[in-house]
Amino acid sequence: MAIEPKTRPKKNAKNRDGRMSLGEHLVEFRKRIFRAILGIAIGSIVGWLLSDQILVALSSPVSAIVDSQGRVASLNFTDISEAFDLRLQIAITVGVVISSPIWLYQIWAFLVPGLTRKEKQYGVGFVLTSIPLFLLGCAAGWYVLPHMVSLLTGFAPQDTTAIISAQTYYSFVLKLVIAIGIAFVMPVLLVLLNFAGILSAKSILKSWRIAILVIILFTAIATPAADVFSMFLLAIPMIVLFYSAALVASVHDRRKAKRQEKFDSELVVP
Repeated sequence: MAIEPKTRPKKNAKNRDGRMSLGEHLVEFRKRIFRAILGIAIGSIVGWLLSDQILVALSSPVSAIVDSQGRVASLNFTDISEAFDLRLQIAITVGVVISSPIWLYQIWAFLVPGLTRKEKQYGVGFVLTSIPLFLLGCAAGWYVLPHMVSLLTGFAPQDTTAIISAQTYYSFVLKLVIAIGIAFVMPVLLVLLNFAGILSAKSILKSWRIAILVIILFTAIATPAADVFSMFLLAIPMIVLFYSAALVASVHDRRKAKRQEKFDSELVVP
């Protein structure tokens, strides 16, 4: 009597509609989370090894106060564990930045399951484009940082000493640099929503007044009110990126409309 071989079920099998069950979603979520955490952990090890150089770079705007304002200035560690905590925060921050291609793709792959080949290309393009823009935004924030430190400490009386808490200073730098880095990625998100068919180019262009207002408000919050130069220095490239996203979306919509017209013409019976 011949025994028919059992067929093994495919891994992460989906139904005919391409949907996964709740259990498969949980398994997928655990797999994506594990990969993202592993990437961040490896990047954090690299960040810990580079923490000495990063601390020196962070303290350079404070050291410049001595020359520009003629006052004593230094970073102060007010707690016995503050130096260790600061290095740990630097390591985790560097880990998140370095591993961003990994966890960004894991988020994208989990939120949009059952991706087609073209959708996967959109996801990879989103990751590959957002990372340089994020780093460019961080670089822009780092560029305006010395101006902001000099301006804000310059309000203190001439004969005083600038003793700055290292923890507070790092939180200030982190919020500034990371926030501007994320802001530079937002145009890529607009393009991604357009390619996914959620947002049209006309909708993006119609909201240009709101977008510019939000950009101006964001840069005004991210920079001191008295530092108008830094505010416009950040706002101008963000506005350019917004209109660049609208241009890319417009080109995509035109190509999509042409393909649809060609498809409709082929359906017409002669």
